[in-house]
Amino acid sequence: MSEPRSLSSTSMIRLVAAREISARVRDKNFLISSAVILVLLIGTLGLQVAFSSGGEETRIGVVGDVGQLGPALEAQGQALEVDVEVVEFDDEAAGRAAVEAEEVDGVLVAEGDPELLVQQSAGGALQAVVQGAVAQLSIAEQLSAAGVGALDVPKVSVRALDPGAEQDQQRVVVAIIGVGVLYGLLILFGQFVAQGVVEEKSSRVVELLLATMRPWQLLAGKIVGLGLLGLAQIVVIAVVGVAGALAFDLVDIPGELIGTAVSVVLWFVLGYAFYAAIFAVAASLVSRQEDLAAVVMPTTLVLVVAFLVGIQASADPDGALAAITSYVPGLSPLVMPVRQAAGDVAVWEIALAVVLMLVAITGIVRVGGRIYAGALLRTGGRIKMREALRAERV
Repeated sequence: MSEPRSLSSTSMIRLVAAREISARVRDKNFLISSAVILVLLIGTLGLQVAFSSGGEETRIGVVGDVGQLGPALEAQGQALEVDVEVVEFDDEAAGRAAVEAEEVDGVLVAEGDPELLVQQSAGGALQAVVQGAVAQLSIAEQLSAAGVGALDVPKVSVRALDPGAEQDQQRVVVAIIGVGVLYGLLILFGQFVAQGVVEEKSSRVVELLLATMRPWQLLAGKIVGLGLLGLAQIVVIAVVGVAGALAFDLVDIPGELIGTAVSVVLWFVLGYAFYAAIFAVAASLVSRQEDLAAVVMPTTLVLVVAFLVGIQASADPDGALAAITSYVPGLSPLVMPVRQAAGDVAVWEIALAVVLMLVAITGIVRVGGRIYAGALLRTGGRIKMREALRAERV
């Protein structure tokens, strides 16, 4: 009889990763959190649609021949950014009936002294449009009666001092939303990693697993499995968000929107690798779920600080705080995307932040893997990192 063939490290990691993915996709907490994130995203898109479609509209009735009054009303509405629709009525009675039936917002009776008929009160936009149009026609008639022809009024040209301000604002809003999602997913999947480690220690399952694989293989499989799940989730969120923004015409720069979304996704990969290793190592120091919150609290606070600094960076992307923290490993995934969207960040700055993150991830995985290996089989109370390192050497 031939001996069973031992699996390679890659196969071991793949098995652990598949196990983590299979366990989490059936987990109610994961499903509920995913649904909540999507609902919040769709709700945000809905609010943006409501705000962006908030332009005023009004239907104004005119008794008698519309003549010059109709174009004057429409021109005045255009000047006030109000969409005006003019409806002609034969007599005052027909106009009054239309107002009572709420078919129009008001009816202008222009015969004699102008009078505006409304149901209860005239809104600011309605009154401004009607008053401006009547005044314009009245001035034109008086000038004509005095023998003065049409005045040659110069057209005022508009020159924007910051023509890209609106586009910059759109990029910043997208980046803030993306960083908010990234922050939530980093905490969520970091907690998943930590809870999985403690569950395996408390149930002694880890002893069976380590009989067939090395600690670093188990750690790598957990990080890779949940990382792929988190990456898939943030990609789905990014696709839904970008597709919704484009479908509802919420942005004027689709290329920039997609670029910002891709940037957030890529920073998630680096941020997740960094924090997942820390969460796993911290969780290996305890054996009970009750003790988990205490050991992961410092890492969670770092994430909170990074998120707050990222929000602050949207207002002052070139400030000292934003510039410095965008290079600090652990903070950069939540700060650099906002800086990229809110200001001009040189390519070398992004490259430096990425290199520093990769160096930090390598260091954490090397040192953390030793702590993880030394603490994983030790149960009971909380273990100190120094003790875990000594145990790993033995």
